[in-house]
Amino acid sequence: MRRVAVIDYGMGNLRSVSKALETVSGQSAQVFISSKPEEILSASHILFPGVGAIRDCIDELKRLGLDEVVQEAAREKPFMGICLGMQAMLSHSEENNGIDALGIIPGEVKAFDKPLSAAGDKLKVPHMGWNQVHQTCDHPLWNNIEQDERFYFVHGYFVSPADPAVVAATTHYGADFASAIYRDNVFATQFHPEKSQRAGLQLLENFVNWDGQC
Repeated sequence: MRRVAVIDYGMGNLRSVSKALETVSGQSAQVFISSKPEEILSASHILFPGVGAIRDCIDELKRLGLDEVVQEAAREKPFMGICLGMQAMLSHSEENNGIDALGIIPGEVKAFDKPLSAAGDKLKVPHMGWNQVHQTCDHPLWNNIEQDERFYFVHGYFVSPADPAVVAATTHYGADFASAIYRDNVFATQFHPEKSQRAGLQLLENFVNWDGQC
């Protein structure tokens, strides 16, 4: 049986994420929330959620000894990051006057700088609500999800990977930004699948069934 660990470092929609995973996996997988390194690393699939400020995220991961656990898990298991969990996977963030992150995927996390609409109007920051996700690669986690499907976003920063080849999807908000990234056994989204109704549940189901191969 697959065992899906949701990493608990005190920041994230743990209950909603775990309930969504339980819904899509049924009796085929055990879903559990944990902050214990040995439990997390024993899982077959690992999900790294997050909401809030990145400095608090990195500080809590280090305090709990989970920073190295996340890095190890991302090397070895089917691994998924969501929202702040995605941003923490990059090298550095502009948030909180600049902070080094986990460096799993080389790149920067940047602030929306008062993006403009096509009409020249200033758009609201944070970017909040439903928006289209344009798939830029053929990946198992996109199975049965239509091109330009809408997902739910809440964020004031976005990722800018050093290697454009790791971008799995883009979304337009004033300009295009990377809304999903991937590499080997790692996949991450800026949007919240657990809040994205049918398409989000399909993505989580694809993750639970994923063997970590692209």
